[in-house]
Amino acid sequence: FICFLEKHTLTYIYTAFSKPVNLPGLHEFTAMGLLDNSMIDYYDSENQIKVPKQDWMEEHLEQEYWEKGTQSRKSKQQWFKVNIDILMKRMRQNDTNTHILQWMHGCEGETQSDGTMQFVRGMDMYNYDGNDFLSFDDDRQVWVAPIHAAEETKRKWDEVQVLKEYTKGYLEKECMEWMSKFRDFGKEQLLKASPPTVHLFTRKAKSETNTILTCLATGFLPKDITLFIKRNGRVLTKEDGLVTTGVLPNNDNTFQRRDHVEILKSDVSIYTCEVNHRASKMRIEEKWSEKLLVSHCLMGTGTGLIVCRQIILAVLLEKLLIIYKYM
Repeated sequence: FICFLEKHTLTYIYTAFSKPVNLPGLHEFTAMGLLDNSMIDYYDSENQIKVPKQDWMEEHLEQEYWEKGTQSRKSKQQWFKVNIDILMKRMRQNDTNTHILQWMHGCEGETQSDGTMQFVRGMDMYNYDGNDFLSFDDDRQVWVAPIHAAEETKRKWDEVQVLKEYTKGYLEKECMEWMSKFRDFGKEQLLKASPPTVHLFTRKAKSETNTILTCLATGFLPKDITLFIKRNGRVLTKEDGLVTTGVLPNNDNTFQRRDHVEILKSDVSIYTCEVNHRASKMRIEEKWSEKLLVSHCLMGTGTGLIVCRQIILAVLLEKLLIIYKYM
């Protein structure tokens, strides 16, 4: 009997600009909750109301939850505004440029054989103008300042014992309880398995003698998946130059993963991509053949055109796919 342990995350991300950016879709302040990288709630400074982003969140949580959440987000919006001003003065910055303060906190848990969720790690970190600013070391219960400008904040926060105890307690207990509760609310949708679509294709490398072989698995749910690129049956690793994105969210609540490796065009080895998605009981191994791809794209039949379009789509995804990335 093999027990598969699955890891899950609950993360909250807050982003504040020092002044309005006047760009579509960007607000002076935004906050969102993500369960396994899928958005479950949202708030911005324009609408100033916390709203559910999943039907099951709206169905299972009372109006009082959203009202209290709205008040909490409004308070945090004001907190961010005050603290950006503090940091700008500390770093002797003016308001000519736009500055960004971000906060991410949450927890990661692992399901056990009895169905319970066990705490793995917590995260509580701040980022200023794209650089790490401050983070909480959950094991040692101290704040870590990677830059000189954050040392003053570290000293102040380290002196507040109740803040450190609350942070540790939230990450290890309260966050885990909410994650289990949210997963229970959405278990029907979360447990619904969607198999991946697999594309194996090449694109140009900087060197004329090389090509980049990419395997893309996308559209799968849940997120647990294995993907291997093989050369003559041997699994390639980072020592072979393999690069992976890891599992990333799509904008439709499914996931994707993309691995690639640079190879010689003259390489006559057999390259395959093996994808296993246990939840949907799907196992597929695609074989790369440059001649096969060319012949399909040259065909004039309906089937050939469809295959060709799939290959072109995969290449476009490799080059143009926009991933929702939050910091």
